[in-house]
Amino acid sequence: MSTVRTRFAPSPTGYMHIGGMRTALFNWLWARHNGGQFILRIDDTDQERNIAAALDPILQAFKWLGLNWDEGPEVGGDFGPYFQSERNDLYRAAVDQLLADGKAYYCYDTPEQIQADREAAQSEKRNYLNIRRSLELTASQKEQFAAEGRPAVVRLLVPRDQKIQIDDAVRGHVEFDAGLMPDPVILRANGTPLYNLATVVDDAQMQITHVIRAEEHLSNTPVQVLIYQALGYELPQFAHIPFVAAPGGKEKLSKRKLDKYRKSPQFKKMFDKADSVFPRIGLANAEGLDPVMVEYYEKIGYLPEAILNALARLGWSLDDKTEIMSLDTIVENFTLDRVVKAAAGLDPDKLLSFQSHWMNQLSLDEKVAMCSPYLVKAGLVQDADDETTKQKIGQVIAGMEDRLKIASDILDFDEFFVADDQMEYDSKAFKKRIQNSDQAVELLGKIKNQLAAAEDFNADGLDKLLHDFVEAEGIGMGQIIHALRVAVSGKATGIGMFDCLSILGKESCVRRIDRAMALAQSDEN
Repeated sequence: MSTVRTRFAPSPTGYMHIGGMRTALFNWLWARHNGGQFILRIDDTDQERNIAAALDPILQAFKWLGLNWDEGPEVGGDFGPYFQSERNDLYRAAVDQLLADGKAYYCYDTPEQIQADREAAQSEKRNYLNIRRSLELTASQKEQFAAEGRPAVVRLLVPRDQKIQIDDAVRGHVEFDAGLMPDPVILRANGTPLYNLATVVDDAQMQITHVIRAEEHLSNTPVQVLIYQALGYELPQFAHIPFVAAPGGKEKLSKRKLDKYRKSPQFKKMFDKADSVFPRIGLANAEGLDPVMVEYYEKIGYLPEAILNALARLGWSLDDKTEIMSLDTIVENFTLDRVVKAAAGLDPDKLLSFQSHWMNQLSLDEKVAMCSPYLVKAGLVQDADDETTKQKIGQVIAGMEDRLKIASDILDFDEFFVADDQMEYDSKAFKKRIQNSDQAVELLGKIKNQLAAAEDFNADGLDKLLHDFVEAEGIGMGQIIHALRVAVSGKATGIGMFDCLSILGKESCVRRIDRAMALAQSDEN
């Protein structure tokens, strides 16, 4: 068996789509599983769509996920160049060969002629097949058209008497009737190649053995097979994998439908999280940074392990029960015969469960390192390398326990990092637990005095202090603990009360209780 060589050929149009990343992952996995090579090729033939600086987000997505490429940009290789815009000589040579062999021809049909042909086919209720007028032109007629400046494209001459057959690794045996196919344009009038020609020439020249791509490209396959055959190239193994669907699994996940996704209960959480986090870390103007993009997950604090685990499970399974898998496990077990045909829906909740699992695999130090940049970017921490600060961040993360799912969740606990007089109160919680409570201010005053006198200001000592306090006052724990939490944290919920007090420290707790009491009393007046 020849060395397995797979490729992924994105267009540099501004971002890396999460669905495209899944396709790239499957190519990478198949290459790694077989000890082969994975090639990254940039499809930049459509100059109108491309953005000059749009390559970086694509390369960064691969680097962040740890999916190294064996040949391509920044790496090189024996089959370069790896930008289609730099390979025009190869495409031109292929077209010249097809023309010389009589397997392609210059077509001088005008747009008006083509439109009339289409309308005629429609009125006669038959498939449109282009009329091969240009094959009947004399040399003098062609010279006249050239003198007039009439543009001419190059079309592949489809052998309409044959069936096109492939054995797809995912979809099985597939047939196409060439008799129903118009002659496709393979070279524009300006001399630039179309996708189907460039892809075939590149895949053949780069010795790609497996073309693994989204099922939407299945419709391109018959034209590409004909080009392979016309040029005398060996066909690769095709594998058309299911598209990544939006939640619900019925339509392809598309950046064009972001407004619709914002209304989806599952996706809405992700958009809301972005709206909360990104402005705080200086990404308020990050237009288009959304859950359809790989960059969204990197910037908001997901782990590569979680994304890779989730993407691998979109359309592929190890067995009927295994969900959590490391990349090494996936590489070891990945085969194309376990890829399903049905669309694979991106489930944000399931993705978050993968993330939660892999986050819990990190040590406390690793979590601190992952969360600290968010605190710095939000202006909550000045020096994350300061040992005292690092210790405090670690204490907060330990107190968060399973609440820390993605790294930016640390920003939900900003009460531990703001100045005492800058802490914001949840107005609803403040009114309910302090302002509108008959005993709250009085009890807060008493517990404040005991906290100020406490010698053991750690979680165990504070636990005992508070229990002794409620027993002495003859009250239930709920009569003081809710007001105390709001007073020191500004919120109705959070990490364990005694850990919260201990992390904040005695002086901060006393100041915050004083501030809450003063605010409640001033509102009463």
